[in-house]
Order: sequence, then C-alpha cells, then structure tokens
Amino acid sequence: MVEQKMGLCWSYTEDQFENLEKHTQWGIEFVEKYTKFVKERSEIELSYAKQIRNLSKKYQPKKNSKEEEENKYSSCRAFLLTLNELNDYAGQHEVIAENLTSQIIADLTRYIQELKTERKSHFHDGRKAQQHIENSWKQLESSKRRFERDCKEADRAQQYFEKMDADINVTKADVEKARQQAQMRHQMAADSKNEYSAYLQKFNQEQNEHYYTHIPQIFQRIQEMEERRIEKVGQCMRTFAEVDRQVLPIVGKCLDGMTKAAESIEPKSDSKQVVEAYKSGFEPPGDVEFEDYGQAMKRTASESSLSNSRGDAKVEKSGNKSKGKLWPFMKKNKGSGSEDFSHLPPEQRRKKLQAKIDDLSKDIEKEMDKKDALVKMKDVYVKNPNLGDPNSVDQRLAETTQSIEKLQLEAQKFEGWLAEVEGRLPVKTEPPQRQSGLYETQTNTPSTNNCAQDRESPDGSYTEEQSAETQVKASTTEFDDEFDVEEETMPAIGTCKALYPFEGRNEGTISVMEGELLYVIEEDKGDGWTRVRRNEEEEGYVPTSYVEVFLDTNGKGAMTYI
Repeated sequence: MVEQKMGLCWSYTEDQFENLEKHTQWGIEFVEKYTKFVKERSEIELSYAKQIRNLSKKYQPKKNSKEEEENKYSSCRAFLLTLNELNDYAGQHEVIAENLTSQIIADLTRYIQELKTERKSHFHDGRKAQQHIENSWKQLESSKRRFERDCKEADRAQQYFEKMDADINVTKADVEKARQQAQMRHQMAADSKNEYSAYLQKFNQEQNEHYYTHIPQIFQRIQEMEERRIEKVGQCMRTFAEVDRQVLPIVGKCLDGMTKAAESIEPKSDSKQVVEAYKSGFEPPGDVEFEDYGQAMKRTASESSLSNSRGDAKVEKSGNKSKGKLWPFMKKNKGSGSEDFSHLPPEQRRKKLQAKIDDLSKDIEKEMDKKDALVKMKDVYVKNPNLGDPNSVDQRLAETTQSIEKLQLEAQKFEGWLAEVEGRLPVKTEPPQRQSGLYETQTNTPSTNNCAQDRESPDGSYTEEQSAETQVKASTTEFDDEFDVEEETMPAIGTCKALYPFEGRNEGTISVMEGELLYVIEEDKGDGWTRVRRNEEEEGYVPTSYVEVFLDTNGKGAMTYI
C-alpha cells in the first residue's frame, strides 16, 4: 500500500513537471511570436515611410522646369508645403520603426535567451531533486528486502536449531553448531532491522523536504519566471502603443502644417497673377460697321488695335472679304522669338525687357565690385612688390573693364527697347558712381553712346550726345592714391578679431596685435585684404587670413563704431 502510494506521488510529480515544461515552452514560443509580430510591424512602418518619401520626392518641382515657375501661385506653394510636411510625416513613421526595434525587438530577443536559460536551470533542479528522492527510495526498498530476507533466514535457523536440539540421535557438536548458526542469523536480522530503520527515517525526512521544501521552491521559481514573462509581454504591449503615442504630437504638427498650407491658398491673388502674366496690353478693337457691298468695308478701330496694324490698304485689297480677326482669337506666334521680344504682346514684352535689364544691372554691379578689388590689389602690389607683381593684375583688370562696357551697352540697348514699349524716348543709363576714381576715367568714354546709334526713336529723330559737363569731368578726373583721398567716415559692417600679429609697415596698412578687436568697414573683394578701423583716425588694410571676421547680420552698413 505504501509502495503504491509512493508510486502515485512520484508519477503525479513527474506529470506536473512535464505539464510545466510544456506550458513554459509554449510561453517562450508566445514571446517569440510576439517579437516576430513587432518586427513585421516595424518593417511595414519602414516600407510605408519609404513609399511616402518617394511619393513626396516624385511630386517635388524639378529645377529649370515649368513647375518651378508655377510656384508663384499660392496653390502650388501650398502643395509644396504639403509635400514637405508629408516628408516629415514619413520621418515619424521611421521613428516608430526605430523605437520598435530598439525598445521592444532588441529587448525581447535578449530576454528570450535569458528566459530559456532560467527555464532550463529550474527544470534541471527539479529533475535532480526527483532523481535524488527516487534513489533514496530505492535504498530504503533494498534495506527493507534485506531485513525481510534476514528475518526469514533467522526463523529457519531457529527452527533448525530446535529440531536438532530435540533429536537425541544428533551429537552435541551439531546441536551447538545449529545454535550458533541461529544466533548469527538473528544478529544479521537485527542489523538489517537497524539499517532499515535508519534508511526509513532518512527517507521520510528527505521525502518531507522534497515535497514540502524543494519541489515547492522549484515550482515557485517557475511560477515567478512565468509571471515575469507575462509582465514583460504586457510592458512591451504598452510600449508598442506608447511608441505611436510619442510621435502623435509631431504628426499632429505635420497635419496642422498641411492645414495651414491649404488655408494659405488665395484664389483672388492667383487669378490676379494669371491676369498680370498673360495681360497683352492691346486695346480692344472698335465696333464693326455695317458693310455695304458696294463699298470697301470700313471699320473704326482704336489706335492700338490689332487690325489697325494691317492698314487700310490691306482692307481695300481684300475686296469684300475681310481677313481681320477679333483680338482674343488671334493666333500666337510660335516662332523662337527675337532678342527684343517683339513677338510678345506689349505688356509681356515690357516685363521681359525689364527683367532682362534688372539681370544686366546685377551683372554690372558684380563686375564693378570685382574691378574695385583688382584696383586695390594692384595698388597694394605697387606699394609692396613682395606681395605680388602689379603687372599680373593688368590683364584681368582690362578683361573686367571690357566686360563692364559690354554689359552697359547691352543694358542701354534693352533700355531703348523698353522706352519704345512704354512710349517714351530712351533714357541713357548713367553707370553707378563708385568710390574709385579709376572707374570714372575708364568708363565715361564715347563708347557708352552706342545705344543712340543702334536704335532710333519712333519718329526717327532721336539723337543724344554726352553733356559737356560729363566730358569735362571725364577729362579732368585723375586717379589719386586711394589711401590719401579724404572720405567720409565709412560705417562699420561688422567686427573682427586678430588671429596673429601683423606689422603694417607699408602705406595703407595698419598694425594689429594678436587678439585685438577691430571694426570692419570693407569686406575682402577677392584681393586678400580686409579694411578695418581702430578708432576715428586709425584705419587701413590687414590680410584677411590674419583676422576672424564677424559681419553684422542686420545688413551691410547697419553697424557703426563706438
């Protein structure tokens, strides 16, 4: 009965371990499945973000294309802002994928390995405890069988002794031998009994510890392991939702930006720009009079009407078949166009000419800045030949002067065409005055009057000569040393810090000490020198590489020295 009970207990314990092994293995597989789920979600987020970025990039306006010009309309600008916000929106999905990988996938992957190791350790301890109690039970069973066998042997030896003692035919020696044998068997039985009793006591103690201490502790650790696993999965599920929640404010800002872009669309402004862009400048034609087949068709037209340009002779030549068309339906000249944009309607031609003049003015300004820098460089080389050869600047200076003259002639030519469109005589554009006297002597030449020779005024009577005052000024102005000419105090455009000491031994330079703070009154024009001021009396040039310049961000000339 005891053996049957013990077998049931061990079988029950073994079944419990098998059930726990299956359950804990399922728990690990569940965590692995959840990790795989999060990984696939992360891949979906990355793929979605990539597709959104590609979509945004696909619809971005291309450079030097018609789409770039369309950005002047508020609806196109709003669409561009929406694309930019959409690109930022895609970035938030990349953040979601990154956080899912770092906060969940990497964490769970590491935790699964730790969980497998811990589970293996717990079940190893359980099997070891189970094996120990089974071995102890086997020892108890062995001592018990030995005690039983020794008791039976002692009983047989006692019966044999009694039989021998009762037999009168047996010698005394045989009886004594039987008696000693019986005593020995009784002693062996007593020893077996003591051994069995000791093993029984030991087994009961170990069994009690096994079922009430060791196994419960192992089960408790397995239970705690399972609870930690479940809690870990719960934390990851909360993180899964929190990762999305963290980017919601930024996603909301992206959506707000899209809404704001949509609200910035101004239909009236866009339509007004279309009107300005395609306004022809033509006046509508006059009314069509009744056509008498006995006479040539007469038509009252405004002075600037399209049909007026055809002339009355053309109408008479056509007989009673009028070939004039109403101005909104005139076919557009699809030719390549001429340099003076004469193929365009008056208003469009005026805009194109004005834009061309503005571009040429900017180019002239750049070339004049470059020329000033070369003049300064040559002057520095003349005063200090160690820095460079002055003659090496002449070629570049001549090229720059020639380029300025060409640009000025080009600008005057477009000014003449613009004057035609605007119905006024061409106005000669005087070149902007520069501080350098060399500019006046080299640019105020008769070559600037070529515009009058290239084009005439509408009535053919346009002539323009250089004024006597300008000619006198050009003939009498001479280039003085730039560092000796008295000028008004130039405003500071920033500050600079001397990185190295510089001894201004040459005329026009100024000595500085390392770490000294100075005011910048003129930037480096490409000659390697920056003009600085220490106070109202001391100013001059220092090498640009010797100072660290901090220009005023509010605009050139906005800062004044203290």
